[in-house]
Amino acid sequence: MNIYTKLVSDVIFPLHERLKKHDTVRVRKDMEQTQWLSATEIKSLQLERLKSFLGDVEQHVPYYQTLFKQLSFVPGNILSLDALSSLPLTDKACIRSHTEQLKADNAAGLARFNTGGSSGEPLIFYIGAKRVSHDVAAKWRATRWWDVDIGDPEIVVWGSPIELGTQDKIKVIRDKLLRTHLIPAFEMSPAKIDEFIKKIQAVRPKMLFGYPSALAHIATHAQNTGQKLTNLDIKVAFVTSERLYDYQREKIEAVFGCPVANGYGGRDAGFIAHQCPSGNMHITAEDIIVEIIDDQGKVLPVGETGEIVVTHLATLDFPFIRYRTGDVGALSDESCPCGRGLPVLKEIQGRATDFVVAQDGTVLHGLALIYVLRDIEGIESFKITQYTLDKTVIQIVKNNSYLINAEKIIEQVFKKRLGENVQIEFEYVSEIKKEASGKFRYVISHVSHP
Repeated sequence: MNIYTKLVSDVIFPLHERLKKHDTVRVRKDMEQTQWLSATEIKSLQLERLKSFLGDVEQHVPYYQTLFKQLSFVPGNILSLDALSSLPLTDKACIRSHTEQLKADNAAGLARFNTGGSSGEPLIFYIGAKRVSHDVAAKWRATRWWDVDIGDPEIVVWGSPIELGTQDKIKVIRDKLLRTHLIPAFEMSPAKIDEFIKKIQAVRPKMLFGYPSALAHIATHAQNTGQKLTNLDIKVAFVTSERLYDYQREKIEAVFGCPVANGYGGRDAGFIAHQCPSGNMHITAEDIIVEIIDDQGKVLPVGETGEIVVTHLATLDFPFIRYRTGDVGALSDESCPCGRGLPVLKEIQGRATDFVVAQDGTVLHGLALIYVLRDIEGIESFKITQYTLDKTVIQIVKNNSYLINAEKIIEQVFKKRLGENVQIEFEYVSEIKKEASGKFRYVISHVSHP
């Protein structure tokens, strides 16, 4: 760690957090101790914190005061983490219907947030200082796993209106002090990407942070135009907010000459899991309890795949309890070679809307269709939208190598997987539009899963 990074990490950033009344530094230091506890010790810690959290919720959150009384649920009587399953699941519709009742009566300084609505269901919710402190601490701990600290030069490729639309003078000064350089993920024209590459080369960041689709897009352009980025001594490319595909990981690692670390979470659910250098996705277990449920809402055993449900223990001001993420994954009980006792989340397969449904009811991961298009020469980018069981539209950005008879190949494979009577439509466009957040989604299905 160089002198300036140490100054930022030990002095400037802690002062910044203290002025904002955030407890980030203490939380991060605590997390760096608890991560080495055994799996059994971490479960005991979770149970202790869950009882305390639900006890506070019972006292201060009107929605749960009423619910606990209806269920005769007594937080102090909880004997194991399994007791969570006696509480109902929470989803976006529930939060939208009870927004005011979910605010704690002793909450102060709540900040209004929203999800981008890429799933078709935008959500407005609130976060207090404690939750922010814990989320920042979780990310900070994870980057330090890769020998990157706050104050090291960082390139952030992002598209959230929150980050890009509020770049006031204070934030500009803060980013300059912390050596954080923001690149907007909205516009990715060749000319813009050339500018981005020049900035990356000039900054020589220790870490890249952003959407995997955006970093992979920059990497592809650099590779196609012969621009070298492997000599910048980048330590890690931290990707989040989208599903990371294997080919994106391979492309980013090859072009930037650094490992890719996956991060999983969201503004609503928090920083759920981060990848360690041994390759496993560790859950932020000090703050978050993860359950995996089936289509009927029943909790599944470790190892089985289902919907990811989270309870965030640092959200008293506006609780997220048994919150349905809409994502699909599985838990693992295997220990990690890194030595951390934090539980492992495996097989994060993306949102339910990243899956498609065949006419016979079979649910397929979007990769079943993505790989078909990736193997066709002349396709620069694409997007698959399943509108109904009978209609799927493919948007394609093509180049001169694309042959029109490729449609026959694509249609044949799509019908084989979705059903022979499915109508496959092709739309040729100059660019694939990103979501409002700046994210890119390869597959969207509007069909409910059976």
